[in-house]
Amino acid sequence: MEQLVKLVPLSPDILIYLAIDISIAVILLFAIRSLSGLFSKISVRQELGEKDNFAFGISMAGRMLSLTIVLSAVVGRHSHLGYEAAALGMLLFGSIGIFLVKVGRFAHDKVVLNRLDKNQMISEKNVSVALVDASSAIASAIIIKSIIEWADGTDANTLVAIMSGSMVVLAILLLTTRLYERRYAKNNQNNGFQRTLCKGQLALAIQHSGTLIGTAIVVSSAGSVIEYSADAYVSNITGWLFVGAAFSLLLIVFTSLAKRIVLSGVNWKTEVDLQHNIGIASIEFVLSMGLALLIAGLFAN
Repeated sequence: MEQLVKLVPLSPDILIYLAIDISIAVILLFAIRSLSGLFSKISVRQELGEKDNFAFGISMAGRMLSLTIVLSAVVGRHSHLGYEAAALGMLLFGSIGIFLVKVGRFAHDKVVLNRLDKNQMISEKNVSVALVDASSAIASAIIIKSIIEWADGTDANTLVAIMSGSMVVLAILLLTTRLYERRYAKNNQNNGFQRTLCKGQLALAIQHSGTLIGTAIVVSSAGSVIEYSADAYVSNITGWLFVGAAFSLLLIVFTSLAKRIVLSGVNWKTEVDLQHNIGIASIEFVLSMGLALLIAGLFAN
C-alpha cells in the first residue's frame, strides 16, 4: 500500500483540531443566520420557508461563504499552541470575521451602492441586488483572508493590520463599482447602473459580480509583493491600497482585451446591457475570475 500511496506525515492530533475548528465554524455560521434576522427585523424561517424568498437566501448564503473564507485563513493557525489556544484563536478571528463582514456590508450599502435600499430590494425578492450583495461579501472576505495570512502573528499589531485592511476592501470595491457605473452610463445614455439593478437586471448583476470577485482575487495577491512590518501601520495600509488599485486596473485592461478576442463578432455590451443576455454575462464572469486567478498565480510564485 505504501508503494501506491505516499502520504505526507500528519500530526496525530489533527482530527481533534479539525473537530474543534469545524464545531466553532458551525456555531459562527448559525450566528450569521441569527444575526440576519435580528438586524433586519425579519423572520429567517418565514423568508426562506414560507415566502420562498430566493433573494434573501442568496444574500445570506453569500455572508456564510464569506465567513468560511475568512475562517479558512485561521484554521490550524494556533494548532501548535494547544487545544485551548486553538479554540480561542478560532473563536476570536471568527468573531472578528463576522464583525468585518457586517461592517463591510454596511459600508458597501451606504457608500458603494448608496442609491438603492438593499434591504428593501431583497425583501421584494430582487435576485439581482441579492447577487451583487452576496458577491461583495465574498469579495471582501477574499481580501480579508489574504490580509490575515499576510499579517504574521496573533498580537495587537495583527489585529490592527486586519482591521485597517477592511478600509482597503471598501476603497477597492468603491473604485471598482464607480468605474463600472461610469462605463455603464457611457454605454447606456447615462442610465444609472444601480437603478437598473433595482429593475431586476440579472445579466448585469452576474457581470458585475464577476468583476467584484475577480478584483478581490487580484487584490489578494498584493500580499505577495508587499512586505509585512508589524508596527508600520501607515505603510501597510497604503501598500495594500496602491498595489491593490494597480492590480485592479491591470485586471480591467486584460479583461477588456480578452472580451474583444474571445467574444469577437458579438456586441457583448449590448447583449448584456440591453438584451439581458445571461449567457454572455456568465462568460464575462468567468473571464474576470479566470484572468484574476492567472494574475494572482503569477505573483504567488
